[in-house]
Amino acid sequence: MAKVLVVYATRTNSTQEIADLVAEGIRFSGHEVVVADVKDIKSEAQFEGYDGYVFGSPTYHGEMLQSMKTMLFLAEKASLEGKVGGAFGAHGWSTEAQDRIYNTMKEIFKMDMVKGPLLLKSAGLGGGIQMAQEYGREIGDKLSS
Repeated sequence: MAKVLVVYATRTNSTQEIADLVAEGIRFSGHEVVVADVKDIKSEAQFEGYDGYVFGSPTYHGEMLQSMKTMLFLAEKASLEGKVGGAFGAHGWSTEAQDRIYNTMKEIFKMDMVKGPLLLKSAGLGGGIQMAQEYGREIGDKLSS
């Protein structure tokens, strides 16, 4: 059984809801998951002991939340190369945050990413619950292979 850290930044709790659903999908695959608010991540040592990482932030005025940017700087020091990863977040008009998180994890951290970030306006719209759980299952399957 692998262990996964899911970290989210949120303004309205939409991204937290997505984080919980992604975590549920990972658990469906038989893996252990820790879900954390980005505000609780204070040092790179908190990234130790995990086999996979999933980071999420809403897009707000074309950017990810500052707290997620700060956390990514900590994660960069944590040697995540080769680890399984995924990215997600709630968005209104655009998906810059999710894309930037995903590309940072793939290109800078050199992580083994699932295909593309999960892009949802809300967990409750248009099959969002199932899509978030399925994204978690994809991460779980990648960890199992």
